[in-house]
Amino acid sequence: MKVAIASGKGGTGKTLLSTNLASYWSKRQPVVLADVDVEEPNDALFLPFSRLNQEDKFKFIPSWHADACILCGQCQEICNFNAIVQLENEIMVFDELCHSCYACSELCPTQALPMIPHKIGELKHSQEGNFSFVESRLRVGEEQAVPLIAQTHQYVDAHFSPQTIMLYDCPPGTSCPMIEATKEADFVILITEPTPFGEHDVKLAMKAMQKTSKTYGVVINRSDAGDDHLRQYCKRNHIPVLATIPFDRQIAILYAQGKLVYEEIPSVRAALDQIIEFIQRL
Repeated sequence: MKVAIASGKGGTGKTLLSTNLASYWSKRQPVVLADVDVEEPNDALFLPFSRLNQEDKFKFIPSWHADACILCGQCQEICNFNAIVQLENEIMVFDELCHSCYACSELCPTQALPMIPHKIGELKHSQEGNFSFVESRLRVGEEQAVPLIAQTHQYVDAHFSPQTIMLYDCPPGTSCPMIEATKEADFVILITEPTPFGEHDVKLAMKAMQKTSKTYGVVINRSDAGDDHLRQYCKRNHIPVLATIPFDRQIAILYAQGKLVYEEIPSVRAALDQIIEFIQRL
């Protein structure tokens, strides 16, 4: 079972829900939480586990060999991402724009653009009891999060059985990283807050899930801090509200201290029970 935890807007409680849900669920069965918010992963702040594995992650980019190049220009013409520019006597490769499609390298008549590895980030794997944690972190300055997210999915698939509950803490928003992070999920939890900004952005996330034919439900965080518009919207559109988490100063205090709040806040524990029961009925 693969469950993605996403949000249209940042700051709505995605990390809070991901870490607490994964830890609480692991009391019942094996769980792996993958932090695929690779540009700003922060689940590890709440999960100081012993590390089992760490590895660098790469994408492949073309490397121009001047001695072999005849400056025919085919590489520039075939590149859909403007990652290759031909000057008068030189080919320039812009690593950050390359999508590793291999087209320039494969079509080069003189093999002047062999593909070479380029480090884009690193992956860390740790574990405590039934709870496994995988974090991927993009290198500073790298433009593309999608290749690292895809490789993290491959790592989880290769190292955990289908019987393991797989949770993915996804990037916020509705752009390519969020779509890549949720595309393999059996179910998507959209966490939001009952404010105009939260309602606006979660509706965008809902549209993205509808376009990708994903089954999804909503968790409303700080549920008593705003109005009832979001809950009514979900009701009118038959979107399940899995649980609500009340606005509670003590939750913020524990979160700021890097603690898992379900261990001390009964209302959070009750919300997690509702989410798990809903997903297990699917």
